[in-house]
Amino acid sequence: MKHLLSIRDLSRDDVPRLFAVTADLKARQKRGERRTPLAGRTMALVFEKPSLRTRVTFEVAMVHLGGAAVYLSAQEIGLGKRESVPDIARNLSRWVDIITARVFSHRTLEEMAAHASVPVINALSDLEHPCQAVADFFTLWERGLDLARLRLAWVGDGNNVCHSVLLLAALCGTAAVVACPPGFEPHPAILDGCRALGGRVRVTTDPREAAEGADVLYTDTWISMGQEAEREQRLEAFRRYQLNEALLGFAEPGALVMHCLPAHRGEEITDGALDGPQSAIFDQAENRLHAQKGIVLQLLGG
Repeated sequence: MKHLLSIRDLSRDDVPRLFAVTADLKARQKRGERRTPLAGRTMALVFEKPSLRTRVTFEVAMVHLGGAAVYLSAQEIGLGKRESVPDIARNLSRWVDIITARVFSHRTLEEMAAHASVPVINALSDLEHPCQAVADFFTLWERGLDLARLRLAWVGDGNNVCHSVLLLAALCGTAAVVACPPGFEPHPAILDGCRALGGRVRVTTDPREAAEGADVLYTDTWISMGQEAEREQRLEAFRRYQLNEALLGFAEPGALVMHCLPAHRGEEITDGALDGPQSAIFDQAENRLHAQKGIVLQLLGG
């Protein structure tokens, strides 16, 4: 990998290698060991959107690996406003070893990567959230599950997280079904990309049909950052797509519940599903830290 802008930047062979590195890093941390291969290395965190998990986990990841991170908010850097994206990329490349960016438009990331001489990581764009998907599938893999035999049901909005989850499912051989209201399907180019990778993916409007026989039920907020003006319309469109105990009853016994957080309890997911014994949600959140360490090391050759 030169950059990680999309799951499509990973090869099929990259995935098990990345999971193995991530597992080793997690085990070392649990044992209290410190491996600092990034001593003296720095990361720029360029964020147009707010963040809890992504910002904290990348900053902590760099500290644990011996490096440091510099946070730059939208107000401080003014991507494309105060200064052009190419000039920002050229400047940062002279000072830091890697750039992690959370942006509104995926095109901004592509432009940044085209003009940066250091690796660029997508920390969320309108098209994908690859770091989240890597942490998600690592969460399944570390439980000893055979990813090629799993059936994953995505219930809700076919959004950026859904895109990355579907693409990584295709790389891992996981069958995927997306249940969403008409007009909220994953982007056709993403579905085509999944199928080009040999992925087994289909789309339905029926959440029960998607849940039947599923080993994993995954959902995300119905109202993402920047969609607040559509709140009432979206609540009405998605009201049949809540991940709750009733829907979980259609899945395989012991099926795992996943959510990338933040969750709007009582909207896309109930307390019972989020906090219940089948929930892997806070394991996913923890594994963002370890998976991102693995990603950074792969990009920097640490």
